Amino acid sequence: MSGPQPHRELPAELLASPEWQEACRRRDFASVFRLAKAKAGIYPSRIASLCGMTPSRVGEIMAGRRSLAHIDVIERVADGLRIPGAMLGLAHRPWEIPPPPRVRGRAAALEPQPEGGPTERLPPSEELGELLALADGQVTRSTLAALRSSVEDYWRQDDEHGGAALRPAVVGHLRYVTQLTRTTDDVLRQDLQSLAAELARLAGWAYFDACQYSTARTYFTQALALAHGQGDRLFMANVLSCMSLLATYDGNPADAVALACRAQDAARIAGDQPLVMSMLHMREAFAHAALRDAVSCHAAIDRSRDAYERSRGQGDAAPSWVRYFDETKLIVDGGIALARLGEASRAEPLISEGLRRERATQQRGRALHAFWLASTQLQQGKLDAACRSAGVALDLTAAIDSPRVTGHVQEFRRHLVPYAREAPVIAFEYRMREALA
Repeated sequence: MSGPQPHRELPAELLASPEWQEACRRRDFASVFRLAKAKAGIYPSRIASLCGMTPSRVGEIMAGRRSLAHIDVIERVADGLRIPGAMLGLAHRPWEIPPPPRVRGRAAALEPQPEGGPTERLPPSEELGELLALADGQVTRSTLAALRSSVEDYWRQDDEHGGAALRPAVVGHLRYVTQLTRTTDDVLRQDLQSLAAELARLAGWAYFDACQYSTARTYFTQALALAHGQGDRLFMANVLSCMSLLATYDGNPADAVALACRAQDAARIAGDQPLVMSMLHMREAFAHAALRDAVSCHAAIDRSRDAYERSRGQGDAAPSWVRYFDETKLIVDGGIALARLGEASRAEPLISEGLRRERATQQRGRALHAFWLASTQLQQGKLDAACRSAGVALDLTAAIDSPRVTGHVQEFRRHLVPYAREAPVIAFEYRMREALA
């Protein structure tokens, strides 16, 4: 399956050139039009036709006698020449975002599912505890602080041991907080609704890590609806980024691109957040890699790196939920995007460096990254090294509960089939049978 082809008029080499990117960044349309003529063979009369201008106006712009300032005209130029919106500081243009797939039958409702979701229910003793807690009276700031501390602890456990085992506890907390929003006065209700959105996102993430994608999508949709109700565009971008990664894993890379682009647009509305944008551009790179769209993937990686550089020195300005995206994560995720693209020799040193830098407590992340390292090594014919790296991932699975990681290891084993008689493969398969028995 080939990826979308948004740049019908401009060659990829021109879009990637520093001269073109600088001209777009400065909105120097005299240079943009001259480069389009020289490098793409698009003459002034054709530019005028594509962009809804007269040839004389285009000529005056190219000569430096006129400039473009009105946003509607700049958007017409972007659409006419197929210049990606991000290059001109615009939101993603409609032609950049793949159309949503057709859904057979009745469209799924956008209303969130009942608290607790379709698959989890609290044990009777915990339900009683919830009822007694509700009877205690008003929620206080201390209650909120304790609940937030629980959420932070859930994320720490997810990072260290995987999210699958957290599902009942997180869903229980989500139900509890949602009940509290109905019995609390307006002073604290907004804080509780924000906390419910975070718990719904965490529930979605836990089900995603358990490879239960449909249920994960339900909770992410609930989190998105809650954030939308709060007008929290930045958190909406956060949820959309999770949904983009889910779509990539679920075999819907065109949807993943669309969701990543919408996340970026939501973040732009929220204000200047370069670290958030860096993470979102990397999500987009993953999706383009799954589509085997090398030009778009590399461009998204470059935008991620540029945004990360802009984020340096901002301290605590970024929201807490994105601060995990540090330089190590930027390096290793860039390597994974290249690995998805099939550029193994470029991906291997990046993933290897990321593994070297990661903390020992980040066991789920280290297991995933060891798998990707093994995958890049196998692509290059480094069978011994690949089996050693996969062995690291295998050892880490003993300490985590993440079907997503287990699935990656099993996928690696399937790629070893042509080498089934080689000694490193025989040893690895023996260890795998013991570890996953």
